Amino acid sequence: MKRISYATLLVALIVAASGCTTTTTTNAPTNAANANATSATNATPAASPSATATPTTNAAGGGEAELPLTLPVLDAMFADSSFAGALKSKLQLTTEQVESLRKIAREATSKLSEKEAGSGTTSAATRDAAEKIKGVVGEEKLAAFTAFVRERWSDGAGALPGKPNSVPTDTRVVVNAPAFRMDVFENGQLVKTYKVGIGYPEFPLPQGVRRAEQIIFNPSWTPPDEPWVKGKVQPGEKIEAGSKLNPLGPIKIPVGLPSLIHGGKHPSRLGQFASHGCVGLTSPMVQDFAVLLAQASGTKLTPEDVAAYARTPSKTQALKLAAPVLVELRYETIVVEDGRLHVYRDVYDKGTNTEDNLRRVLETYGVRIEDLSEQERAQALDALQQMARDAHGNPSRDSGAPPKGKSKSGNVTYNVKGDKEVVIEVAALRGKGYPAPVNLSPAPTPEPAAPKKKKGK
Repeated sequence: MKRISYATLLVALIVAASGCTTTTTTNAPTNAANANATSATNATPAASPSATATPTTNAAGGGEAELPLTLPVLDAMFADSSFAGALKSKLQLTTEQVESLRKIAREATSKLSEKEAGSGTTSAATRDAAEKIKGVVGEEKLAAFTAFVRERWSDGAGALPGKPNSVPTDTRVVVNAPAFRMDVFENGQLVKTYKVGIGYPEFPLPQGVRRAEQIIFNPSWTPPDEPWVKGKVQPGEKIEAGSKLNPLGPIKIPVGLPSLIHGGKHPSRLGQFASHGCVGLTSPMVQDFAVLLAQASGTKLTPEDVAAYARTPSKTQALKLAAPVLVELRYETIVVEDGRLHVYRDVYDKGTNTEDNLRRVLETYGVRIEDLSEQERAQALDALQQMARDAHGNPSRDSGAPPKGKSKSGNVTYNVKGDKEVVIEVAALRGKGYPAPVNLSPAPTPEPAAPKKKKGK
């Protein structure tokens, strides 16, 4: 059983130098709806300055505990004004080395294009970044450099749960990238599920636990001086939130460099790659999510307040949440959900769809693979093989099979080719697992009814 879970211009406006993060303009709140709004000057939380790498547990996803470091990700890190200085003080890099790193990262991002689908993978982009970074810092400092960047990227908020498919018992947001799914939990109760767009394989959504601390309304965008910008907008000009040229939509929610949860996406990008290290929603969806997020944090925000912000798109304002809300970014390709086994495509080419990971997930629920019926076991192993492929349909890097075709450098991967999910009914899992979607947005499209046969036919 299989379920296959604008406008190019909007997505093509890569928010260079900071992933999906943007420059915002501060305006003081002027009405009751904005009474709790604060300055948007600190729109992006500062990354942790610590140079000690904090391992990110990935038992929930299996296969890879470390965050993939690509050159666009490094480029995003340089958007933090303290990053360059930290490289010098913590890693003793020279000014020349830091500027060389900035240059190669900037060049990699500026070359990304969405005019046609590329064929790159996260693992290939990570290997390319490692080689180029090693050429600047040297092999002896490569490991320390990578650990330092990953620690700042993880934002110091904590590690992922140690068990697969963990169901929160507190209030938090859970995003599972391969499932293109975002869930909002309040006091351990799933209250809302959103179908989302995720980061391109060349600029993957990270893993780890982050914090949402503010909601930024009407974020403006300042296009960088890059070749892919010219002819569309003028570098340096302010693009208002209401403009069709602004890729962020009416709201952005920073969750640690370089990632945001933001609007502005066309419905066709939900369930696909849609951003540069961010979680993408349509504008109505992000407005709905903002109200729910504020409610979860104990902050007053009504749909009427959100509408009031939208009526003044030239005013960028930030609403500080009464309490931070944890945002858990997972990479789980094997999920037991409401009694069914879901195997998702390994879209970031992490090699997670293996029999060992399947065994580990099943054992979480007291089930061994040998406990499955012969048919169920055969279906499960076949599903692993089908979904052990990257977004292009090429075998996973751990399969030992050679990739198909040649990589087209300079283009991001825009769509997942083929099926994204296999769902299997397993009797031993009945009543177990992660909860099924609740109040799914957008609502599933009902299948059209079969035409009625005419009498006498």
